[in-house]
Amino acid sequence: MTEPDVEAVDAKKEDERARRTEHRPGGRRRGLLAPALANLAIGLPAIIPLYLTYWLLTDYLPSNCDAFAADPALSNCDYHTLEDAPLLMFLLAVTGALLLMVLVMVNVLAPRSREDDNPRRWLAMTTLIPVPFLVLLCLAKA
Repeated sequence: MTEPDVEAVDAKKEDERARRTEHRPGGRRRGLLAPALANLAIGLPAIIPLYLTYWLLTDYLPSNCDAFAADPALSNCDYHTLEDAPLLMFLLAVTGALLLMVLVMVNVLAPRSREDDNPRRWLAMTTLIPVPFLVLLCLAKA
């Protein structure tokens, strides 16, 4: 290659490197605010599958319903819990699958489609998803 070609390639590489490390307007780099707000917003509809999981672990599993008990009055059985269980488990599966799809789209696929974004920042903020549910649970217990 000739000298001007080498200089053009070097200039192009330098421009690309500067573009990758370029700061946002106002001198700020991309922070954690957008991922945090997005995952908190996902946490609002996630209250439904989280509550259904909470119900499954606290009401359904401890229910001591022995279908072959000699005296059902002596067993610690809640028949309403048993009657509601199939519907609530179905809703948990559907809403959990929808939540998982939204999580993958927002926290993995969307950051990968942007050249200057990193999915690790977004995945780190997924820990904020249960925050709205936990706040409501604490308020309900108080």
